Amino acid sequence: MVVGFNNGKESSKVKDPLEDYYGVYSLEEIPEDIRPAISEEESQEVSIEQKVIDSKESPVSLDGPMDSAWPMYCHDTRHTGRSPFSTTSTVGIEKWKFWTEIDGIPSGIVISNDGTIYFSGSYDLYALYPNGTQKWRYEMIATVLSCPAIDENGNIYVGTAYVNKNLYAINPNGTLKWKFPAQIFSSPAIGNDGTIYFGDTDNNINALYSNGTLKWKYKTNNVVYSSPAIGFDGTIYCGSHDTYLYALYPNNGTLKWRYKTGDWIRTSPCIADDGTILVVSLDYYLYAVNPNGTLKWKTKVGAGTSPTIGQDGTIYCGYEKLCAINPNGSVKWTFDVKGELRGAIPCNSIDGTIYLGNGDGSDIIAVNPDGTEKWRVSIGGDVESAPAIGEDGTVYIGSRLLNGGYLHAFGPLDSDAPSAPIITGKTIGIPGVEYDYKFKSTSPVGRNLYYYITWGDGSKKDWFGPFGSGEEVTVSHAWTNQGTYTIRTRAKDTENMWGPWGELQVTMPRDKSISNSLLLRFLERYSLLNRLLSLIELQ
Repeated sequence: MVVGFNNGKESSKVKDPLEDYYGVYSLEEIPEDIRPAISEEESQEVSIEQKVIDSKESPVSLDGPMDSAWPMYCHDTRHTGRSPFSTTSTVGIEKWKFWTEIDGIPSGIVISNDGTIYFSGSYDLYALYPNGTQKWRYEMIATVLSCPAIDENGNIYVGTAYVNKNLYAINPNGTLKWKFPAQIFSSPAIGNDGTIYFGDTDNNINALYSNGTLKWKYKTNNVVYSSPAIGFDGTIYCGSHDTYLYALYPNNGTLKWRYKTGDWIRTSPCIADDGTILVVSLDYYLYAVNPNGTLKWKTKVGAGTSPTIGQDGTIYCGYEKLCAINPNGSVKWTFDVKGELRGAIPCNSIDGTIYLGNGDGSDIIAVNPDGTEKWRVSIGGDVESAPAIGEDGTVYIGSRLLNGGYLHAFGPLDSDAPSAPIITGKTIGIPGVEYDYKFKSTSPVGRNLYYYITWGDGSKKDWFGPFGSGEEVTVSHAWTNQGTYTIRTRAKDTENMWGPWGELQVTMPRDKSISNSLLLRFLERYSLLNRLLSLIELQ
């Protein structure tokens, strides 16, 4: 699960707290004010429950995580959030968006080596083609807050909660391979030998063989929402609500060490290039722990998201601000996201650009490596999913609205996409009078087209069509109030390739004297004077 914290603040929205990222409580969780204290003596009594299968008979797979653009939560087994691909051509233009029903997209996105995009939309697992059209949909009839992971054979692993509580293994064609019973908010990680690691609400950190049988499980003293990260030597690192960061041996799940923080650990650790383990606790500190389990440093960051690591080793995390932390623990810079970082964990491209979403701010944000804003686009709803970066530089992120949400794709437009539509029609008019506007786009490959129009007054005309390439389309609209408005439109073809925006500015006169019908007719006959008067009116 992609989880965050609320910094102690109450949400103003009426929402089931069990489904809210900064207030997720299962039946096993107890709020702090009534939570029984865990004594140091009790905390030392950590039990290990294992089902270790003899290595000669172990159904161990040699297939680890898929070698693809984004195969699992936060990109890799170390959860760095680092993409090896450039996003220099990604300038805040939406390529497409895909609608999901009920509760939108509450978790992360993964990408296979053939470009298929996998994500969970409330109760289902979706597979989309690279153009944003549906490949298949697997109905789980359960809450899915876990980010999927893909192994080298293309199998997809994802956890569910509340109703049908399982870790699911789904074949690349969308059929069930197997399922393992557990209530899961954690996102699975896949080891190089094919072992699948995840946490559950029975307080366990689990390891499964790739055929779905239990390898081992380690019991902590509270629920495990944290997603395991895997070190260079195979050590499994994971947090628990019992306040500890755990380091476990991968072969049998025995304890290597554990480090106590000041409160719950519900986010996930990441591992720096020098092996330092980084984790955020609900005590609002980012902890840097040495590979031997000793504290290196800690820095107050206001809790929030799981940490990730930039191309230069900078650590990114935060809540109301995105914090950039140097490898020595000092603050490099902070960036005001104008909202809250809930589950939209920062990721970054090879060029250093950081991508994230703000929970109640409804934005996807691109931040330069120096902490300045590169671009920001409002996508509507709460943005609580961890973004992912594709091989072509496309950035994917989910949103949540009242009755559903979208998977959004931002990136360079395809060369076969339609042209920016040309808009013709009146540029000056009378409020309340309906005017005809003509729209025309062409497809480089001759495909039929659909149009999407926004009128600048808060109204829009959703995708409609199809029309022939180069065919002129007439649509009427009336503006209620005086003012200046920008008509914006774009076209998409039958293969769901979206083209760039076309624009036309129109003015409804501010002075009633200009609205005289006789004068309007005169201006309509003399278009040059019409345009000149329009320019004067805009000043």
